[in-house]
Amino acid sequence: MKRLLTGTALALALAAPAVAQDATTVLATVNGTDITLGHMVAMRDRLPEQYQQLPDEVLYDGMLEQLIQQQVLADAARADMARADEIGLENEQRAFLAGRIIDRAAGQDIADEDLQAAYAETYGSAEPETEWNASHILVETEEEAADLIAQLEDGADFATLAQEHSTGPSGPGGGMLGWFGTGMMVPEFETAITELETGAVSAPVQTQFGWHVVKLNETRTKDAPPLDTVRAELEQTLRAGAVDAEVERLTAEAMIERSDIAPDPALIRNTDLLTE
Repeated sequence: MKRLLTGTALALALAAPAVAQDATTVLATVNGTDITLGHMVAMRDRLPEQYQQLPDEVLYDGMLEQLIQQQVLADAARADMARADEIGLENEQRAFLAGRIIDRAAGQDIADEDLQAAYAETYGSAEPETEWNASHILVETEEEAADLIAQLEDGADFATLAQEHSTGPSGPGGGMLGWFGTGMMVPEFETAITELETGAVSAPVQTQFGWHVVKLNETRTKDAPPLDTVRAELEQTLRAGAVDAEVERLTAEAMIERSDIAPDPALIRNTDLLTE
């Protein structure tokens, strides 16, 4: 009979439909307060990315235990809340709700036409940028620089002289600086570069670092980047603009009354006010 009843119960259990679970499904109750599946979903949604990659069963157990402990501690805090706690709670609630509006505004889909318009506005009228590839030899005095130029005019190899005489970090590499654009070098150096023909060597150039012998290896024109390479940057700009627009819209619609009271700004450091 016992075996029969057990089998019957098992058959009924297998035949019964699964209990529907939604955000109101209670997973634990602490001092009369329910912790629901909805609380778990909301908590996971705000976890840092590295935690969201954990297996669901690990997250489930960890988050449920944390919510239970938080409720225990929250109940203890509510039993003895100071005015400072109440004010802090108001600020936390305000910040949380404001953050949800910001997330909503920033998370809206970006239309292709808006992206194209942002690209055209940012890069459409941009002039092609000149970039230079140069080498240099850095020495302490103008006389040393002039002597090196004379050796180059007599047929010496630039890279070899840079390796032997340059005091700059590029010396071991033959003085190669690689490619650079406007504003990446000190003004005196950049001016000297812009005045050179490809393959030419400058007169001694003085900067805050010493005296330079500069050789222009090559120039190139840098065009506007393709849309795909700046898509993420433009999307971020558009999302930031959407947030600003939403804040401005809601602020304009709100009833805001600023007090005429002008307290001493230093009072914001007076934490004793929270206990009064």
